[in-house]
Amino acid sequence: QVQLVESGGGLVQTGGSLSVSCAASGRTFSNYYMAWFRQPPGQEREFVAGIGWTGGSTYYADSVKGQFTISRDNAKNTVYLQMNSLKPEDTAVYYCAARSRSSSRRFYEYDYWGQGTQVTVSS
Repeated sequence: QVQLVESGGGLVQTGGSLSVSCAASGRTFSNYYMAWFRQPPGQEREFVAGIGWTGGSTYYADSVKGQFTISRDNAKNTVYLQMNSLKPEDTAVYYCAARSRSSSRRFYEYDYWGQGTQVTVSS
């Protein structure tokens, strides 16, 4: 089992920045591919960014490429999402997720999920 706990969400104005974190516990963190998903109000959960086991490979949704940065610190068992130039359409609950296999953008292929953290961007 892997437990994931997100933190760092909140309210920010358009154009602002916010960083969210996800702390993992349980099994060996470096064995897991990590990702961030988000679920806007009334919409389906969507892939945002993913990162490989060592942090050397990163993947982004086209909608956030160049705007968001995913990173991980295996010594701290933590994955981060730095969000810049935020827009109202970035408002969503942000979830981190873990899977023991290679990268995926499909939410149903992930084994473990955090409880989510709300990010609200005001116009």
